[in-house]
Amino acid sequence: QVQLVESGGRLVQAGGSLRLSCAASGRTFSIYGMGWFRQAPGKEREFVAVISRHGDNTYYADSVKGRFTISRDNAKNTVFLQMNSLKPEDTAVYYCAARYSAHVGSVYYSTTEYPYWGQGTQVTVSS
Repeated sequence: QVQLVESGGRLVQAGGSLRLSCAASGRTFSIYGMGWFRQAPGKEREFVAVISRHGDNTYYADSVKGRFTISRDNAKNTVFLQMNSLKPEDTAVYYCAARYSAHVGSVYYSTTEYPYWGQGTQVTVSS
């Protein structure tokens, strides 16, 4: 089992940048595929970005492609989401998620594929 704690969310102006972090407990972080998801008020939780066990495979939602970058540091049990050129429509609670990955290069896009979730961090982008 793994526990996840997100941080880094805050109020930022449109066009600005933020870096979210997700710290994971345990000594086997490198066996987990990781993902960032977000949920805006009144909307379903949606996929943002995912990364494979060793970070060599990533995938992004079209809405954030070219603006957001997911990365991970397995030595520090941490996954990051660098968010640039933020827009008001990026406003949401951002969640980090983890799941065991049997295959090194696999990534997972659906919320139903992740059994472990953090508590979320609020990102608010003002216009």
